[in-house]
Amino acid sequence: MGLVEGRRPVDLPVESRLPDLGRAAGWLNSPPLDAADLRGEVVLVEFWTYTCINWLRTLGHVRAWAREYRDQGLVVIGVHTPEFPFEADADNVRRAVERLGVDHPVALDPGRTLWEAFGNRYWPAFYLADVDGRVRHHRFGEDHLDETEDAIRHLLRDAGRHPAGDERVPVAPIGIEAPADWAHLGSPETYLGWARGERFASPGGAALDRSRTYVEPEHLRLHEWAFVGEWVVARRASVLTGATGTLIVRFHARDLHLVMAPRGAPVPFRVLLDGRAPGDAHGLDVDAAGHGTLAEPRLHHLIRAPGAVEDRVLEITFLAPGAETYVLTFG
Repeated sequence: MGLVEGRRPVDLPVESRLPDLGRAAGWLNSPPLDAADLRGEVVLVEFWTYTCINWLRTLGHVRAWAREYRDQGLVVIGVHTPEFPFEADADNVRRAVERLGVDHPVALDPGRTLWEAFGNRYWPAFYLADVDGRVRHHRFGEDHLDETEDAIRHLLRDAGRHPAGDERVPVAPIGIEAPADWAHLGSPETYLGWARGERFASPGGAALDRSRTYVEPEHLRLHEWAFVGEWVVARRASVLTGATGTLIVRFHARDLHLVMAPRGAPVPFRVLLDGRAPGDAHGLDVDAAGHGTLAEPRLHHLIRAPGAVEDRVLEITFLAPGAETYVLTFG
């Protein structure tokens, strides 16, 4: 339930003080900020990592809050704590910030120093502090966005600021930021490294940390995935070592995304949906014929299927070696 405007919410306990953000390894969009810089401001700290689809689906709201309430005394700070090794590279984060239109301050946390200081465990995670630096509201995940905005407005009013109007900031996310089709989403996040991998269906199972040639199973059940070609299934990712290779997954969702990175030169790929070119079901990183290029380490949007959600089979064939594949996510 969202907070009621003009009433002091009972679910915003004084839990702790905002940890010192001066421990960040670096900053984007801002000089370094510490407790003295933030004194007297309402501060929203959001933990994120740039390949996380759950965070991406909150970005439109966070961007809107940062811009709408900046003049009323809200400071939004994104703490970028990486999940995958390439996300610890500051240049990769900088490119993501520019590509995604993140213009509020970003604290870089490659060693998880701030993550541990906050006792955080999730992406995205929101911590909202009042003008005295007390954490008054925290939420995890992509739900509760309206509740968080109501908390922002409440704390600004508590501080004698006056957010314009009585309504929340209108947000209409599109593209990768659009909400998931929660009513029909059936497939779980699927990691492709051996540390967290589940439901791998290539005959003979995975040969851990060594190159092996895989073949397609005779039947792929819902949520299962498999490789064709020569791959190394490593701890965090599976890497194509053969000249070409295919990842196959049976899924139930409107959207399918794949976090992947090139190991060296860009890698061209082709996507098929149920054995055919995706047509109008193609995602943002694929054309109607299914063609795309893996040129940078990030989340790639492969499928957004119109119409009724049903069980589908995706095949992504890489046409050169060096594709590192990390996780499949759905929406």
